[in-house]
Amino acid sequence: MAVTPLFLRNSPRTLWTQHSHHSRLPTTLTTTPKTSRSLSFNSTKMEASEITEEVTENVSVKKKIFVAGATGSTGKRIVEQLLAKGFAVKAGVRDLDKARTALLNDSPDLQIVKADVTEGSEKLAQVIGDDSEAVICATGFRPGWDLFAPWKVDNFGTVNLVEACRKLGVNRFILISSILVNGAAMGQILNPAYIFLNVFGLTLVAKLQAEKYIRKSGINYTIVRPGGLKNEPPTGNVVMETEDTLYEGSISRDQVAEVAVEALIHSESNYKVVEIVSRTDAPKRSYKDLFGSIKQR
Repeated sequence: MAVTPLFLRNSPRTLWTQHSHHSRLPTTLTTTPKTSRSLSFNSTKMEASEITEEVTENVSVKKKIFVAGATGSTGKRIVEQLLAKGFAVKAGVRDLDKARTALLNDSPDLQIVKADVTEGSEKLAQVIGDDSEAVICATGFRPGWDLFAPWKVDNFGTVNLVEACRKLGVNRFILISSILVNGAAMGQILNPAYIFLNVFGLTLVAKLQAEKYIRKSGINYTIVRPGGLKNEPPTGNVVMETEDTLYEGSISRDQVAEVAVEALIHSESNYKVVEIVSRTDAPKRSYKDLFGSIKQR
């Protein structure tokens, strides 16, 4: 039976919005408190006329993750899942008014900041700040008449984020990319999805160049390449493969966000490129097992 190419199963709008070494971190991020600073009185003793107050420190400080593209269809899901997992989030957005509408969450652990990846690494470093311990890049260009937009956002914008991390000593970087970015080398140059996504500004080529930059940067990375993105809830389990393996298939954005967040938690994801789709007949596997099954190249 003929299989419809993965990206052609979605609307054109869905296609375009889908993608929209100084280590100071351990290789795995958890929400374990890293410092305890606030004071609380836990007992008062009276002996004769003397009162002794015992003071202890017992307040957790959550690890903060910077999310670029936080108001995008995938980015906002990443923000929600990070908060649900107990992380603090600094949401980098271009439009603060849009962010207040898109990120309907009054959590004290959510901070919304203005950030444009195309404006250079110096400004990004100021926004990411010393309090961020990892960066997740979920940006994607907006289709229009500017054929250089994919390169400005998906290539140079990602490079700017990496350089900002290097300036700050942030040593954990998660990128949401796409399957078929290396389609030419896979023998998929005539794949309709590969052709379609490269028509406007060579989008996949721009993403691939950004991936190569990350891999040479020395930063601990996880590059997540999802198949065609769906806004609907998951209908199957995650299938994870090594790079340049998958050339069709789709996946819910909720699962893509979950993979990005779980990559922060499991050291098995370090320095790896993973390709993901969802299949109804796939067995349910833990993320530790999924990441662990992928060999580094």
